[in-house]
Amino acid sequence: MDAGRGASENGTGHSPGGTAGGTGVAGGVVEAGPREGGVGWVGAATGRALLRRLAVEQAQNRVPSIVAAVVRDGRVAWFGARGRVEGERPTWRTQYRLGSITKSLVAVVVMRLRDEGRLDLLDPVGRHLPETPMGEVTVAQLLSHTGGLTAEPPTGWWERTPGVAVPELMARLDGGHVRHRPGRRYHYSNVGYALLGELVARLRGVPWLEAVREEVLEPLGMRATTERPRVPHATGYAVHPYADVLLPEPEHDAAAMAPAGQLWSSAADLARWAAFCAGETGGVLAAETLAEMREPATVDDGDAWTGGYGLGLQLTRHAGRRLAGHTGSMPGFLATVWADPADGVGVLYLANTTSGVSRSLTVDLLDILEEYEPRLPEEWAPSAVDPGLLALTGLWHWGPTPYTLRLLPGGWLSLAPVGGGGRASRFVPRADGTWVGLDGYYAGETLRAAADHLDVNTFVFTRAPYDGDAPVPGGVAGWRTSGEG
Repeated sequence: MDAGRGASENGTGHSPGGTAGGTGVAGGVVEAGPREGGVGWVGAATGRALLRRLAVEQAQNRVPSIVAAVVRDGRVAWFGARGRVEGERPTWRTQYRLGSITKSLVAVVVMRLRDEGRLDLLDPVGRHLPETPMGEVTVAQLLSHTGGLTAEPPTGWWERTPGVAVPELMARLDGGHVRHRPGRRYHYSNVGYALLGELVARLRGVPWLEAVREEVLEPLGMRATTERPRVPHATGYAVHPYADVLLPEPEHDAAAMAPAGQLWSSAADLARWAAFCAGETGGVLAAETLAEMREPATVDDGDAWTGGYGLGLQLTRHAGRRLAGHTGSMPGFLATVWADPADGVGVLYLANTTSGVSRSLTVDLLDILEEYEPRLPEEWAPSAVDPGLLALTGLWHWGPTPYTLRLLPGGWLSLAPVGGGGRASRFVPRADGTWVGLDGYYAGETLRAAADHLDVNTFVFTRAPYDGDAPVPGGVAGWRTSGEG
């Protein structure tokens, strides 16, 4: 097997075009004919290991069919498929239901509205949907599932029955469907995203899906993502727990609840979405807005903090990675997409089973990629710096505590305690000659530099501990040298 070719036994470890090659997704268009051994594709050993993990998943957990992909640097590095759809191996373009991954697409449009000034994340939703009885809940709380709303609508089992229209859903909701004080805790709410979908429709003047299609799907080239299934698509099944037989699951238009989980998509489109979550926004969102969506607004597992939620994106931590994306579940279907923006990688799967896919599948695929083909660090090279900034570098003291100030590329500064830990922050330059904190304790705060001191939001750092010649608030009486207490 060629070194640049992914494992292709039984047609399951290959490129979308049938050969191993680089498949571009960053520009929003999947290449029709990937090049043989194209840039970004994994080697034979890696492809085989990835394929085996997928094959074990499908066989041991009795999944009717499953497709998976790994994305690196905006390009598909590997694609695999196991099982059968209508007697054939599922392909790169076979549709499966996304379930709650739909929520992230709706959230992007909400953030676009915020960036346009059409709404504020602190707006009570009642400002835009005056008929809702939970109008005090904010837009940000709906996005992050911290509004305290009931998880499911006051209808029949909405995932398995035809949906009701928005006016009927609004009429059925009342104040009793707020289960927790808004802002108190994480409580996943499908109802909250039904409200966000209607908010989008009101502010855009078109149905929520039309806004998502025009503002997200089309610009990203995700043309196989649709409201209802189209050929080729998988049928959703439940697998009997004690026998190898299948039960076809129902599929309906969820109507008012559709923004919570209606959409169908393919591995090709979901790979583009993984690249988006990793930072390849294609102009759909500003980079800083996407970064804001990935910030943890709440955690859902207490002190462990392995899982949480941002603004429309689920978060999880694994093996030093902080992943952003979403899981999805609807009758007969499971899906997951994760991206690590720090490493430029993404992973996804789509399966037509109600339950059974291991929660570890996606991170296992990432671990295999890291084990077999770890990323090489970028080569270090010297850079041109402002001599005036160079003079600021070195040792400073916050009272008696030593800090190191380092100059980063682009005129950024890093201020961190000697030995690590503590109040470490990076600062980015402003046009007025000051810096603003990017992260850590001083995020958003201003740093001003003088020859003999740094002022970080009134905290004074001096070259010597409590330097008497620098403007230390409160004055400095001098260090006692006699040894007396």
